[in-house]
Order: sequence, then structure tokens, then C-alpha cells
Amino acid sequence: MQYESLDHFLKTGQSALAKGPIALVFVEDDVELDNTLRHHIDLGFKSVITFMPLDFKLSEEVTEQIHRVTLTCAPRSVVFEIINQIIQAAPGVWMYYCYNAEYLYFPFCETRSVGEMLAFHTEERRNAMLSHVIDLYADDLTTHPNGVDVDHAMLDGTGYYAHARHDARGQLLERQLDMSGGLRWRFEDHIPYERRRIDRIALFKAKKGLTLLPDHTFNEPEYNTYSCPWHHNLTAAICSFRAAKALKSNAGSTFDIPSFRWRNSVPFQWNSRQLMDLGLIEPGQWF
Repeated sequence: MQYESLDHFLKTGQSALAKGPIALVFVEDDVELDNTLRHHIDLGFKSVITFMPLDFKLSEEVTEQIHRVTLTCAPRSVVFEIINQIIQAAPGVWMYYCYNAEYLYFPFCETRSVGEMLAFHTEERRNAMLSHVIDLYADDLTTHPNGVDVDHAMLDGTGYYAHARHDARGQLLERQLDMSGGLRWRFEDHIPYERRRIDRIALFKAKKGLTLLPDHTFNEPEYNTYSCPWHHNLTAAICSFRAAKALKSNAGSTFDIPSFRWRNSVPFQWNSRQLMDLGLIEPGQWF
């Protein structure tokens, strides 16, 4: 289905918001469009809704399986405004959001659907799930100068750090962490401080009054926690070329980075087992 604007979608596309989980995919450029959408369709989302400019092209096969809303995802604040409008339009529905050239992985996603995973998470009385944004990057920037190469994608096998999170008064926030690592850590001189974190609450259950803030956290503290007080819960990963694209498209950084590779780079195997082995996603009590 094609919608000419967000208002048009909210007025006529309510069926897409009736049952979750739903995926919201925000398109910033024309990189990896079909692959991004196909990946999330295959995970079992009930609806995949993409927000993208009218002139961007998709394959006919993908177009038939998504809801497409004409929109330019700039400035950056537009994405948060859209998500918050959709939260209020679909209370009680599980939602997920990402950008193009990003791919959701959760434990056992090769054989279990995102709906099955969230059903278990809901039984554990969790209404949100922590996701780590794991930077992917091209093995060779000479042949792939935009930093994107799905056939030879690399990620950092080590170098991830958790920092205790504090509020504006310096008080420790319970079960909340600021995560860092990947390209945003290694090339931090080129990344604004407020965008260096790699934690994102990408999966959450909408409810009235819930608001996503510009730092990818929510106005309700429990939504920002990594687990319940009693045991570890499931976590997910968003494997993302977004930082690589930004670093290679920005004139202030592209000439300073001849390669993203370092001694701890490893090939990405495009499976959840590797991410669990590296400690980047947590199966919790889900076996």
C-alpha cells in the first residue's frame, strides 16, 4: 500500500497498526533498501511500514509486502516525531524501529519469529527490549567507498563497554546502562558526544503517554532498563551500516579513514549464534 503522507497513513492505514509486532523502517538514503525490508519481512512482523522519499525505488516483490509512506526523514527529529504519533495511534501494540541498512537479530531468529520472541518477553512482564546497535562495515573501502558491503561485512569482535547511567542530578539509574563500542568508539573524534552510545530500546509496547526521546530512550524509566530485577532478560542487536555510511559520507571524516579494519575485526556471519557467542545478545531464560 502507498500513502502520500503520515496523515494519510494514520487516517486510512489503521489496519497496519491493528496487530503487532509492527516494524517501522526509516529510509535516509537509497542504500540497501530491498535487503533491509526483506530481512524484516522474513522475521515475521505483521506489518512492515517504511517511510521514504517518493523517488526511491523498491523491487515489485518487496513493494507488495509493505506499507510505504512518502516522507523525507530529515531533520533527525522527524523520526522521533513520527514514532510518537504512531505510539499514540496504536496503544498496546509491540513496535520496532530502525533505519535502512540496519538488520534486527535476536536469539534463535533463524528458526523463531519475532512474534514468538515477544510473546515470551511479554510473559516475563517486560514491555520493552534493549537492543545494541552493532556497527557493520565494508572489508575494503577502495571497492566500497560508502562503507557498505553485505558480502564481506565486518564487525568488531571486542571493544564494547557498559557505563552506569545517571540522571541529571547525578543519581544512579537502576538497571540502566550507557553502551559504547564499534566505529562510534574507535572514531569518536568524528562522532558528536550525544550520538556515541550504541544502546537503543528498539522493541517496545506502545501505550498512551509513552514518548520516545531524541536520545533513543523513553520517558518511562522501566522501558529503559536492560532486565527485570530478578534475572537476565532477552536482548537483541541491530546490525547496522549506518555509522560506516555517515563516516564515509562526511567530508570531515572520510579522508581520515582509509580503512575501518583493525586487529579485532571479524567477518559478520549473518546469524544470531555469532552474536550470542560474542556476548552481544542475551537469550535470558528463552531456550
